[in-house]
Amino acid sequence: MKLRTLLFAPGDSQRKIEKALASDADGLILDLEDGVSPANKTLARNTLAALLPNRSRAQVAVRVNPRDSAFYLDDLAAIVPARPAAIMLPKCTGPEDLAALDHHIEALEAASAQPRGTIRVIAMVAESAAGIIALPRYRAIPERVIAFAFGAEDLAGDLGVPPRHASGGHPAPITAARAATLLAAASCGVAALDTPFPDPRDEGGLIREAGAAAADGFAGKLLIHPSQIAPVRDAFLPDAERIAWAHAVIGSFDPVNPGGVSTLHGKMIELPHVKLARRILASVD
Repeated sequence: MKLRTLLFAPGDSQRKIEKALASDADGLILDLEDGVSPANKTLARNTLAALLPNRSRAQVAVRVNPRDSAFYLDDLAAIVPARPAAIMLPKCTGPEDLAALDHHIEALEAASAQPRGTIRVIAMVAESAAGIIALPRYRAIPERVIAFAFGAEDLAGDLGVPPRHASGGHPAPITAARAATLLAAASCGVAALDTPFPDPRDEGGLIREAGAAAADGFAGKLLIHPSQIAPVRDAFLPDAERIAWAHAVIGSFDPVNPGGVSTLHGKMIELPHVKLARRILASVD
């Protein structure tokens, strides 16, 4: 599942779902959590369960409600048999939540004749202070987990600070949590996804934040409006000079004996540079 631009749409709005499906976002996240009122949870769940088997595109995930909510198991029971590309778990407070989710999805995959591991998981691991404290405990995560995501708005509410400075950038604890998410994702070998930008009218702010996310190593950004797709895609695309550097690095290494050291334009090139070059080239359409 491509993760560069992932667009949310509320599961109880047919109009917004259809608009999202028609967009050119890399993937969609149809929402059963914050974007749906408690009164509409059942409606949204039933809507998505009916829509997913006949959807017009493959890369559609569903954000279920948190594990400790009254809606969580009903969400999974309705959605997993409909075969979404992924389940997004919000308010993840530690590896125990991921282990439980993996077990629940595996049982429902078996019950609906799906191969184990068919459905992937995106974990919102950084939406609360408790979630941030738990990040160093993620080690052997389930194979189906493909990304850790950072949520500045929920975390800011938990900490009692604004999610962003008026001039741009984040307050210190939000910045620390953002960095911790990147490190936890890298240590577990999964992608890191940046927080949604809350104001679709502020394209300049979005471009600055997406550019910073790409420069810092995030694989993509969560989106709340179709107008955010193009600016974020552009921010995450490497420029021609960066692409040329990556091709040159790959070309400078001996594929038969790749463990040595090479030089490029007089600078030492080692295997970590090759790893970075491969990641750059993988991000190009």
